[in-house]
Amino acid sequence: MADVLPDKRQVALSFSRAAAQYDGAALLQRRVADGLLARLPVLHPQRWLDLGSGTGYCSRALAQRHPQAEGLALDLAPGMLRHARAQGAGAGHYLTADAERLPLRDACCDLVLSSLALQWCPDLPAVLAEARRILRPGGVLAFSSLVAGTLDELRQSWARVDDQVHVNRFRQQAAYAAAAQASGLQVLTLEVAPERLHFPDLRALTQHLKAIGAHNLNQGRPQGLTGRQRLAAFTQAYEGLREPAGLPATYQVIHVLLRKE
Repeated sequence: MADVLPDKRQVALSFSRAAAQYDGAALLQRRVADGLLARLPVLHPQRWLDLGSGTGYCSRALAQRHPQAEGLALDLAPGMLRHARAQGAGAGHYLTADAERLPLRDACCDLVLSSLALQWCPDLPAVLAEARRILRPGGVLAFSSLVAGTLDELRQSWARVDDQVHVNRFRQQAAYAAAAQASGLQVLTLEVAPERLHFPDLRALTQHLKAIGAHNLNQGRPQGLTGRQRLAAFTQAYEGLREPAGLPATYQVIHVLLRKE
């Protein structure tokens, strides 16, 4: 899977550039984060980590829930961390680092939460191993991510035009399940639920993806401008999927809760 996921340096650069306009366009991200937070068991953490913290939406929610706890926000994109720090009322510490190599000591956290970040990590077992390492016994890793089938409308429409890579690729649900089972952590929850957004036209959809830094980052993606005829064929194919609410964009979201015994 590591050879088809986007390069992490490109991911960090893309999200850093999107930081300023991210919150205004991140309806899906807030919806998924709220769903993940609602799934958390009752916890009284002394220290929590927001892994792939972005602009700090989850950090602020965790700080409100656990005002006595120490909060850490970690992200690969420094631009996101600068924006989050400027918003305030979130984490006490901000770290630019890789989820696959956490700069934290063993058994230092009671909760690791990550919403819509781990889909960008090529080595998921390494992420889970690092989370297990830094969790105290009884601590919880809770994460949401995207699975295969996400933006299938976009993928199907481009498939009517050519065979190039136009849409970000994501792991299968089975890959998440296998990694969770092999992590050495107790599986509390593992479920997939679709989230659907609607857009008035394709321009609004592509602007949304660019604003949240999640436009096509895959290796093998087309370079340069898209031809006018090909773009017209793609638009016609996507318009064939239009619903009363607008053009659909479906995200397949997995929610996973793991506990260190």
